[in-house]
Amino acid sequence: MWHQPLSLCFDISRLPVKHSSCPQQILYCTLSTPKIDMERLLGAQIGLEDFIFAHVKGIQKEVHVYKSEDALGLTITDNGAGYAFIKRIKHGSLMDSVKTVCVGDHIEEINGQNIVGWRHYDVAKMLKQLKKEQSFSLKLIEPKKAFEIQPRSGAAKTTVGKIASGKGTLRLRSKGPATVEELPSESDEKAIKKVDSLLELYLGIRDIELATTIFEMGKDKLNPNEFAIALDEALGDFAFPDEFVFDVWGAIGDAKQGRLQ
Repeated sequence: MWHQPLSLCFDISRLPVKHSSCPQQILYCTLSTPKIDMERLLGAQIGLEDFIFAHVKGIQKEVHVYKSEDALGLTITDNGAGYAFIKRIKHGSLMDSVKTVCVGDHIEEINGQNIVGWRHYDVAKMLKQLKKEQSFSLKLIEPKKAFEIQPRSGAAKTTVGKIASGKGTLRLRSKGPATVEELPSESDEKAIKKVDSLLELYLGIRDIELATTIFEMGKDKLNPNEFAIALDEALGDFAFPDEFVFDVWGAIGDAKQGRLQ
């Protein structure tokens, strides 16, 4: 068992990854479990005592599916480095009947078009635009069994109370240093999860960081019109429908009033 500073874990290319020819073989990482658990994906936040398990590329497979329904029942996410993968398959959906397609599979091609490097919302959009009553193909890569990548066990001495007490969350950033931040309140956390669920409902994606950004953007707004303008200015590429904006605004209001269960 070996250890690495968390700062190195964020730059995955600097890790001396075993059992893998190069860092590009890593599809995603899970926190404190070797299982393919989509609720434990490594994102931009990590607890100070978490273990990191990497899941690498395994068998490549290709499936052909007849789109008999409008919705496929897939929720897509990505690792932030160009690999989109399946986070959830809705029970009883069209894709649930295709047993060779599994949660955790990386989507490499759609109808022969390579989508490596795409963000998850672009992949979800392409899947949504596939024509009904026609067949399509997916080239997938399933992960091998995970191996363990573990952060160092001993932390440097610090006088910052929230780090020593474990009450902070380490937030990793693609630009700039990692920072330790206060954990969100219980009501805020419930609201963020609600926004994440709304992202899945309206866009077919799950992205807790995007949900957090949207929630934080709306906390100080006085009305839904201000919120909609702020969303359009900062995240206009998503083209959020009006229904989504109003549902998110409702979740923010419920969080402020403590009504979320």
